[in-house]
Amino acid sequence: MADVMPTVARNTLLSALEERRRQQMKKFLLHRLIFVAMLQENASEDEITDYHEQLFQKISRFHLGEAASGVLLIYSQSILHIVEASSGTLYHILMDLTHFEDQGAAALLRDIKILVMSHNIPTRLFSQWNATKVEVPVTLEDVTQSQTTEEVITECLTLILKMGVYLATLKVGNKGLGECLHTAVPELLIPAETIQYLCRSQECLSPAEFLKMYNNPLQPQMDSETVWPTPTHMST
Repeated sequence: MADVMPTVARNTLLSALEERRRQQMKKFLLHRLIFVAMLQENASEDEITDYHEQLFQKISRFHLGEAASGVLLIYSQSILHIVEASSGTLYHILMDLTHFEDQGAAALLRDIKILVMSHNIPTRLFSQWNATKVEVPVTLEDVTQSQTTEEVITECLTLILKMGVYLATLKVGNKGLGECLHTAVPELLIPAETIQYLCRSQECLSPAEFLKMYNNPLQPQMDSETVWPTPTHMST
């Protein structure tokens, strides 16, 4: 009669290396961060663009991964920024944004609010990173008065996705991007009043609040994954 021996799973060096590689690759999966912010009074387009470009350069010196893609839309008093990158890059961006929260009126960016963090997106919406100034006419009808914050953000995300699809058909740099947007497809630009409304919203998280939630081992279950990020850790 053959001996019956229990099957014991053994970790080989190969399996250990494969697991280590899987954990490392998680850091390089693609994520998308969307945030809004009010601008310092009299802040120039060059100041805003330079800050973000220098931030990307600083992160790239000590953090491996593909370059970030996305678009920074600079309004007269606010910005809308969509960034696609690894979780480590986005984590360092959020960390840098927290420094503005203690600077008060002297901060280049203030009232920063995170609209959404999308995890493990299959493809990039934007092929590269661009920054451009946009001119959006003042709207007479303020739809935010009749909508919830979640509805406003959902509408914004729809416009952003449509804008990304449109930009994928173009071959323009920073200089021609703004002209293409507010001349050819002004209906895809989020109204400035909506951006300012979201910056004032108490339902959206600041960068510090956002990071605190991720660093908290006990993650609460949120009502909506559209507005709020899913309760998972970001790898640094």
